Amino acid sequence: MSQTQPITQAAPAPPSPGEAISPDGRWLAEVETASGVKAGACYGCKKCSNGCPLTFAMDLHPYQVVRLLQFGQMERLESSATVWVCASCQTCLTRCPNQVDLPRLMDWLKERLHGRGAEVGEKNTRLFHELFLKGVAKRGRVFEGELMAGYMLRTGGAFGPEAVKSARLGLTMLKKGRMKLLPARTKERRWLKALFAPPRGGGGHDSG
Repeated sequence: MSQTQPITQAAPAPPSPGEAISPDGRWLAEVETASGVKAGACYGCKKCSNGCPLTFAMDLHPYQVVRLLQFGQMERLESSATVWVCASCQTCLTRCPNQVDLPRLMDWLKERLHGRGAEVGEKNTRLFHELFLKGVAKRGRVFEGELMAGYMLRTGGAFGPEAVKSARLGLTMLKKGRMKLLPARTKERRWLKALFAPPRGGGGHDSG
């Protein structure tokens, strides 16, 4: 078993007395049912946060996201960048002694917050998320060339020095076999269509 490493990044400041939260445990059961993740099994050992390679860019450490969920503090998560910064690298799940599937929980939260129209603090993060899911819905797989071209065109990065730098990086990835020249497509078209079909009764994204 790997040894727990100390968190090197400073933790967010604790709330002032006036910001003290009022836990609402009823919301946890709803989250666990909807996401399929037993968030209540987390006891705050912080091994997820100690191993996360992106805590330097997060305003909440991963264990704090789970704790806020346990307390039913959805409003605090709506304004947090952590959910959108998470890269789903699975490091936290690998280190968790209770196998709390934090990457799956983060994905569920992204869709939840997206459906609620929550503001995303990280610049262009929502756009990247939407383009990523659009590619998956089209082919069942992400075609990196299309994803990055669409992202750069929408964000103004398709021109100038940054475009040249990105093109060079793309060529390097092609040479090393890290990116395909042509898109791949899943054969399970019926399954893919059902996966992205609107829920029965309409409503699209969850607005709760």
